Amino acid sequence: MATVRVNGVRLFYELHGSGDPLVLVHGSWVSHRSWDFVAPRLAETFRVLVYDRRGHSASERPAGPGSVREDVADLAALIEGLGLAPAWAVGNSFGGSIALRLAGERPELLRGLLVHEPPLFGLLAGDAAAAPLLDAAGPRIAEVLARIASGDFAGAAEHFVERVALGPGSWAALPSELRESFVENAPTFADEANDAEQLAFDPGWLAGFARPVLLSHGDQSPPIFAPVVAKLAAALPGAEVRAFAGAGHVPHTTHPEVYAETVAQFVRRNAG
Repeated sequence: MATVRVNGVRLFYELHGSGDPLVLVHGSWVSHRSWDFVAPRLAETFRVLVYDRRGHSASERPAGPGSVREDVADLAALIEGLGLAPAWAVGNSFGGSIALRLAGERPELLRGLLVHEPPLFGLLAGDAAAAPLLDAAGPRIAEVLARIASGDFAGAAEHFVERVALGPGSWAALPSELRESFVENAPTFADEANDAEQLAFDPGWLAGFARPVLLSHGDQSPPIFAPVVAKLAAALPGAEVRAFAGAGHVPHTTHPEVYAETVAQFVRRNAG
């Protein structure tokens, strides 16, 4: 197991392949293993970094409240410390939020961004069309957090997958290793949810980021994600937007061949 200490926390990571550096940033609840279906394909062409974010699986879970700012600082330290700058960052869900923040804070560390459905719901504040979607999501997240607080990590994880992220029947369809990581990392999800900045994002932060960006969403995802992607696209006029047909919130798991090829094609096309 390779580990590195950054910002006072021990992080687990793996590096595979050679070529342009590609950093895969996982979302909440899961670990680097969520990339297992695409990382080997991408490592045929790129130098691929996968890691467990702080508080997740094989990485250290520090005491006390965490923050998205710490995750951004960790990502920056990994890219610099492992000699990968400038790298392509690929982020799913909350991992996409982290990658977008890094683009605003440290654009020199990145060659470009590929982000799928970041939960930046603060972008929808004041949007009348999105209000019913936000109203529906609130009680579901509250139920997840209540179950975590009671110690029912498995129930919280299943509720999140079935009612918030992926839809009915999805929990049983997940690989057993992925279900285990959901349960194991439930306390970190609660920690993230208590961060006042978790869902916030100012599109103006990206004003100085002029590198290639691919924003994506699934046409089978919960409907709250497409408006977020649209808001980000409006803030990044040069960004490409891709809708994955038949896919939802985790296309790298459900449609790995299509997702990996999309990433590879975008990077190759913009690598000059």
